[in-house]
Amino acid sequence: MRGLRLVPSGVNLGFISKKLLFFVFSALLILGSIGLFASKGLNYGIDFKGGIMIDVKTPQAADIGAMRKTLSALGLGEVSLQEFGAPDNVLIRLQKQDGGEKAQQTAVEKVKQALGGGVEYRRTEFVGPKVSNELFWDGVSAVVFAILAILVYVWFRFEWQFGVCAVIALVHDVFSTIGLFALLSMEFNLTTVAAILTIAGYSINDTVVVFDRVRENLRKFKTMSMTELLNRSINETLSRTIMTSVTTLLALLALYFLGGEVIRGFSFAMIWGVVIGTYSSICLAVPLLLYLNVGRRGADSAAKEEAPGEEKAEQAP
Repeated sequence: MRGLRLVPSGVNLGFISKKLLFFVFSALLILGSIGLFASKGLNYGIDFKGGIMIDVKTPQAADIGAMRKTLSALGLGEVSLQEFGAPDNVLIRLQKQDGGEKAQQTAVEKVKQALGGGVEYRRTEFVGPKVSNELFWDGVSAVVFAILAILVYVWFRFEWQFGVCAVIALVHDVFSTIGLFALLSMEFNLTTVAAILTIAGYSINDTVVVFDRVRENLRKFKTMSMTELLNRSINETLSRTIMTSVTTLLALLALYFLGGEVIRGFSFAMIWGVVIGTYSSICLAVPLLLYLNVGRRGADSAAKEEAPGEEKAEQAP
């Protein structure tokens, strides 16, 4: 019984022949993302610009939608609610109010009046600009360190050329995600940073699968041109790549439409990340190897290290 295949076996699409088209598209995407970030900026959430956090416990399982609608009508600006540990425990975030500490206290009192009696207020905290600034730079550091760690891993796993191409693809994915959030003015918070880190992991997984087939074919086809070899490697892994992306997207679409407001931003970022990560792995990372002089010597050395018994068996009469 044959398994489901979204891509026919033996497919031979000309990805490498269209590399210049892919490069131009990716360059425009990155430049557009940088331009949007510089001109329009990001719609930072409370995590990054400060605000009020109120931890409340309701008498029964909280109706997050109704609470959000009630608090949004108070005119306090951005309001964020999420279930916090239990169905009857809700974390409320309000944007920083103009007017100093007195204005913050007034906003808290409005929230208490709107929610009515029966609600237990466990803690009320004000996230100042210093804390929010630290959170922002911690998020930036996490993304940078993740990309550097991936570079080191791919460098030792394959060769330095593979590492450079993988990092270029990752930077492409991160910049385009930031550009999309700037374009749509969607809230950018710590959850979005978590989504970007997840996107980096997903993208590198796809990239490593194709790179592994490239290295395998470098050992196998000694005289094949690099253009044909890279194109063959992409097509041989295309079915697996598309199947993985489609099944991941099905889960993410369910989260986006059914998961509620709390994780909608995360789900949206992940949906975009899966699409752009699949594109960059196939159409950007692999074609870039043509310009970095990838040799067969490294692949042959790796083959000797990984399977010395197999090599001796092949040489035996």
